[in-house]
Amino acid sequence: MKTHGQIIASSFRPHPLLRNPHAQTLFAALLRPTPALAIRRERLELDDGDFVDLGWSGDGNAEGPIAVLVHGLTGGFESKYLRGLAQRLVARGWRTVALQLRGGGPEPNRTTRLYNHGDTTDLRHLLHLLRQRERNTPLSVVGWSLGANVVLKALGEEGDALPVTAAVAVCAPLRLVPCAERLRHGFSRQYQDRLLRELYEILRRKHQVRQVPLAPGVDLEAALKARDFFELDDAFTAPNNGYRDALDYYTQCECGAFLGRIRRPTLIINADDDPFMDPAILPVAEELAPQVTLELAGHGGHVGFVAAGRFGQPEYWLEPHIEHYLAEAVADDGHALAGHGVDALA
Repeated sequence: MKTHGQIIASSFRPHPLLRNPHAQTLFAALLRPTPALAIRRERLELDDGDFVDLGWSGDGNAEGPIAVLVHGLTGGFESKYLRGLAQRLVARGWRTVALQLRGGGPEPNRTTRLYNHGDTTDLRHLLHLLRQRERNTPLSVVGWSLGANVVLKALGEEGDALPVTAAVAVCAPLRLVPCAERLRHGFSRQYQDRLLRELYEILRRKHQVRQVPLAPGVDLEAALKARDFFELDDAFTAPNNGYRDALDYYTQCECGAFLGRIRRPTLIINADDDPFMDPAILPVAEELAPQVTLELAGHGGHVGFVAAGRFGQPEYWLEPHIEHYLAEAVADDGHALAGHGVDALA
């Protein structure tokens, strides 16, 4: 009987022209064409009077497994990494549903709440709702960056109660303070500054254009002048969500504290050279639940993982790798249930 998870070396090898972490990160984010994907939108009304938008693909495969996809900070339905994986899974006969986190779409949400690293409520609600809709359909969940944190935290919070067969978390910020600190320095600050500009726009749309009231303690003017994530989260995220300050928010919401409570097969894929992170965030194997595997690549950047194809063309290694992991996990789960006299897909 395994007492803890494992940490393994990744098989990923970077494209020979893209070994630098910034080349990996920027090529995937800026130079990759947006994968073509048909999306059917569904507005999910929530009990508190708010909403989240869902993006469905592969609706013709009514019997296929479902993968719930959770984007990163300032991401959404147009995120290339999300669309690329959905494209592959749909071709395999899956259905995918992208969860556009609360307040993350072009239309501001109605309440003061706004998605953050610690808010797993909407993801957990969606997963339980999908289980109610389709009692026997295998459900998996994949998250990237902030979405990876949300996925891992949700898995740890609910343990055996979360109705998923398997999960994947890509570029998970396992410890938030070192990650926020890393983004204040060197070239990494360029990523922070771009994300901050995109967050300013979300806040302006929500509170200055739509004029959604502010939660007590929020200083919108200070948030819109924030020079780093510490200042933004002190002025907005922490008071908006009931935390004392940015440090309290980071400490309570980082997914690293939840890795030992996960009860579903889970693959975490991180790169040693991720410019959004610090090597100090990496756990030891004893911190991982037996169901968790942390796969570490020497290169890959932040949600990059660009490899070379047979003729030197760029290939996005994450997508077939995740597809293979999820397919195997669903097959293994079906075999296990069949061995106990239960048909997993009926």
